[in-house]
Amino acid sequence: MKTIFLKSLALSLIALSLWSCKKEETQTVSNISPAGTLTASATTLSLAQVNGTKPALTLTFPAATVTGYVVPVTATLQFDLKGKNFATAKEYVITTTSYAPTVNDFNTMMLALGATIGTPAQVEVRLKSGAAANAMTYSNVITLSATPYLASAWIYVPGNYQGWNPATADSLVSLTSNGTYIGIIKFDGGNFKITPEKKWDVAYGDAGAGAISTTGGDIASGVAGLKQVTVNMTAKTIKIEDTKVWAIIGDATPGKWDTDTDMKFINDGKGTWKVTANLTVGAIKFRQDHKWDVNLGGSGGNLTAGGADIAVATAGNYTITLDVTGSKYTLVKN
Repeated sequence: MKTIFLKSLALSLIALSLWSCKKEETQTVSNISPAGTLTASATTLSLAQVNGTKPALTLTFPAATVTGYVVPVTATLQFDLKGKNFATAKEYVITTTSYAPTVNDFNTMMLALGATIGTPAQVEVRLKSGAAANAMTYSNVITLSATPYLASAWIYVPGNYQGWNPATADSLVSLTSNGTYIGIIKFDGGNFKITPEKKWDVAYGDAGAGAISTTGGDIASGVAGLKQVTVNMTAKTIKIEDTKVWAIIGDATPGKWDTDTDMKFINDGKGTWKVTANLTVGAIKFRQDHKWDVNLGGSGGNLTAGGADIAVATAGNYTITLDVTGSKYTLVKN
């Protein structure tokens, strides 16, 4: 009888244990709604720097709903150029159910994605929503059309090469006003400083180890020649690198076919080289670094690598510009 009682007790305990385990396994799950429909107040945007602080458009979407165990849900708007399938998307985490970027912000984002200044482009946007990286859902895709503009800002580089005069100093340009400024300057081997304006009220100098500060000394340009200068005014850093010059050569130029006439890089954000020179009847070509390895020729304002000599039909003083990126040139008699 005792044996039967002990066996019954043991079976009861096992059953209780199994019931307890089953109870402990009971969990509350989270049910999260998928990304809702994304809407835009406009799909064709007119971007102009004069309206830079105004909203470019407003994007709206419904808030995600969570039932059961409450977990935080992240809502992210993804932007990318049309056709890239969001492979290089810019992402913005949104804590409300709408997003209204300013014209300046949208313009900067387009340029960062690779859109070209002055050229119409299409940007796709979608909502990414979810509580975990492996459980994201996506909304419909909206295509936005806009033409980015040149949103340039400048800083200045007074130095020994131009007589230490901020008013006439060459500049560095930031195409998107993002704090990084780049330019190409021909230095004489002397020192220079960086000024936010064309005056000495505030000037940045060498703080050591590639840094600049308002208490730093003069910045050394290194060996005389053409240099690309990159300044990050946010991080307060500077980088100085050698770069190659473009020049004109030919029997119409002052140096004929023997000596190059160097061009000056114009730090206006357009990426052009320019020189004013007296030309005779004859021909010119453009070449890089005083060598024939890279040279450009052509006609009618268009250039090709190794192209034909460019004819000069009338002698006179000319302003000559070179757009290497666009393979274009102008020859204007003054």
